[in-house]
Amino acid sequence: MFNNKFKILAFALVGLTVAFATSCVNDLNTSPIDDSEVTAAQVYDTPDDFRQVLAKLYAGYAVTGQEGPAGQGDIQGIDEGFSSYIRQLWVHQTLPTDEAVVAWNDPGLPEYNFQAWGPSNDFVMGMYSRVFYQITTANEFIREAQNRDESIIQSYLAEARFLRAFSYWHALDLFGGNVPFVTENDPIGAFEPEQTNANDLFAFIESELLDIEDELLSAGQSEYGRIDRGAAWALLSKLYLNAEVYVGQDRYDDALTYAENVINSGVYELDGNYEHLFLADNNQSQEIIFGIPQDGENMRTFGGTTFIVHAAVGGNMSASSFGINGGWAGHRTTPEFVNLFDSSDFFAGAQTENTGGYPEIYVVGGFQAASGYENDWSPADGVQLISENSDDVYTGVVYFASAGAEYKFTNERDWGGGDWGDDGEGGLEPGGGNLVVNQAGVYTFTVDLNEGTYSLEAGASENRAMFFTDGQSLEIDDYRDFNQGYSVSKWKNVQRDGSPAPRTDFVYTDFPVFRLADFHLIYAEATLRGASGGSVPQAVAYVNELRERAFGGPEANINAGDLNLNFILDERGRELYWEAHRRTDLRRFDRYTGDNYLWSWKGGSQAGTGTSSHYEIFPIPSSDINSNLNLSQNPGY
Repeated sequence: MFNNKFKILAFALVGLTVAFATSCVNDLNTSPIDDSEVTAAQVYDTPDDFRQVLAKLYAGYAVTGQEGPAGQGDIQGIDEGFSSYIRQLWVHQTLPTDEAVVAWNDPGLPEYNFQAWGPSNDFVMGMYSRVFYQITTANEFIREAQNRDESIIQSYLAEARFLRAFSYWHALDLFGGNVPFVTENDPIGAFEPEQTNANDLFAFIESELLDIEDELLSAGQSEYGRIDRGAAWALLSKLYLNAEVYVGQDRYDDALTYAENVINSGVYELDGNYEHLFLADNNQSQEIIFGIPQDGENMRTFGGTTFIVHAAVGGNMSASSFGINGGWAGHRTTPEFVNLFDSSDFFAGAQTENTGGYPEIYVVGGFQAASGYENDWSPADGVQLISENSDDVYTGVVYFASAGAEYKFTNERDWGGGDWGDDGEGGLEPGGGNLVVNQAGVYTFTVDLNEGTYSLEAGASENRAMFFTDGQSLEIDDYRDFNQGYSVSKWKNVQRDGSPAPRTDFVYTDFPVFRLADFHLIYAEATLRGASGGSVPQAVAYVNELRERAFGGPEANINAGDLNLNFILDERGRELYWEAHRRTDLRRFDRYTGDNYLWSWKGGSQAGTGTSSHYEIFPIPSSDINSNLNLSQNPGY
C-alpha cells in the first residue's frame, strides 16, 4: 500500500460517469482561462504526481468514489456501495453458482440466484461500468506517462498497463470480449468506440502482459498491494487456463509454464493456517501474490470485504466474533456446495496397520457399514487397535461416518472372548453399555485395559469447511429466509491473534486476487489436460500440500489414482470458495449453465433446473447498446 492508504486525486477523476469515456479532462493541451480549472499539465507534473494518480488506479478496485464510504461516487446510476469493483466481481462470480444464494430483494439481485438477468439489470450495468471506469482511468494515465522519460514513471506505466489488462480480462471473462475497445491511442473526448471480439481482446491482454513482463519489478520486490512480475505471471496463467473457453484454443502448456514461474519463484509460500488468509491482518501472509488492500479507517466503503464479511452474518451468529458491529443477513451457501466437503471417500475404512504382529483388540459397532468396515456389530469386521508394547494399552485410528454412532471394544474376532463398554462413570467395564461418538470424523483411540479407561482424540477434519450451522437449515426452501442454508464463516474482521480490528463498521481484511494455492491447482489441472512438461507425481505433491494444510496432516492425502478433473473442480471449490473464482471454473468444466450440474435455485427452481447457455456470459447493458451504434448485443439477450 502507499503509506497505508491510497491517495485520491478527486480533481482529476471525479465526474466520470460514462463507461466508455476516454478522458475526464476536455482539452489537455491548452491552459485554462479560469484559474480554478485544473489541467492535465498540472495533474501530471512531477513523478510524485504520477505516483498519486497511480494510487487512484489501484484505489479504484477498493473504494467507490472521492469520499468514504459514500459521496462523489465514481459511477452514477447505481447505489455507490453496490458499485464497488470487488463487490461487483464477487456478486458476478459467486451468486450465479452453487457457492451462494442471496436473501435480499434489491431490484435485479434475486435474478443472480437463478441465472435469469437481462441487459437492463442494474448489477450487470454496475459491473460493466466499473470495469470500463478502471480502463478509462488507466488509459488517461498511460497516455500521459508514455511521453515521459523518467525511469520511475516508466515503471509506473508498466503497472498501469497491467491494471488495464486486468480489467480487460474481466471484460473478456464476464462479457465474452464483445465490448467497446479503447486505448491511449484513441481520441480524447466523447466518441463511439468500436466493438472488439474475444479473439482480439485475448490477444491484446496477452501481448500487453508479455510486453511489460520484464519492465515490472521482480516477483516479491514491489510494495504490498502493488503488482510485480509475479502478478503478471499469475494473470497470464489464469488467461491461458481458460483460453479454450474464451477463444477455443488449447493453451494449457502456457498455463502450466506460468504457474510454474509463480511456484518456483521462491517468493511465495503457503500460509501455515488457512484461516489466516481471510483475517484483518492477512497482509502478513506470504501466500498472497496480489491483494486489494482494505483499510477500515482510511478506505471506508460499503463494498469490498466490508460487504463480504457483513453480508454473511445474521441469524444466531455473533457479529462481534466476526469483528463487526452487525450483520446484513444476506448470503448463505447451497447444500450442494456443502457436500463438497464430505470427506468420507478419503477416510472410509481407515485403520492402523499391524505390521509387527502386536496384540490387538477391536472397535465394533453400528457405525461399521456406513464407515467402510463392512457389517455392523461384527467383530470379524471390527477396526483393530494395537498394543505396540504388549502392555494392554491399545491405540489406533477409527472413522465414524456420522454422529451418535454406538460402539464397544472386543478382544477377539467374535463375541466369545468378551467385550468392554461404558461403566457409567466415564470408564470401561466388561459387558458395559454401548459407547457413543458425538461427532463424525476420524479419531485416535487409546484404550488402557489395565486401568479400564479409554480416550479418543479428534483427528483429521476439513478445516476449510467454515460453515455456521446453529439455527441454519442445510436445505433452502425459501432463498429469502437467511436461516435457510448454512452461512459461510470464512471471512472475518479480526486479527490472527484473536484481537479485533480497529473498527467494526468497516473492514480491514484484504481481498486476495491471486494466491499461491490457486497455482498449485492450476499446475495439476493443466497436467491432467495434457500440458507438456507436467508431472502427475508433482501435481499430486502440490495438491497434497494443500490437503495437509486443510486436514492438519497427511490423513486425507491423495494418490495418482485419485487425481482427475472432477476431483480438481471439487478441490478448487474447497480451496478457493467465496474468492470470486467459481463461475469461471464451472464454465471451464461445462458445469455452469445447462443441466450437467444442478444446485438449489439454479434456473429459479428450488431443486435446480437447467439454464440456457447464453447465460455463460453477461449482456452488454442496454444503456450502452442504445447510446453506441457500433455495439451489438451478446447472443441470447
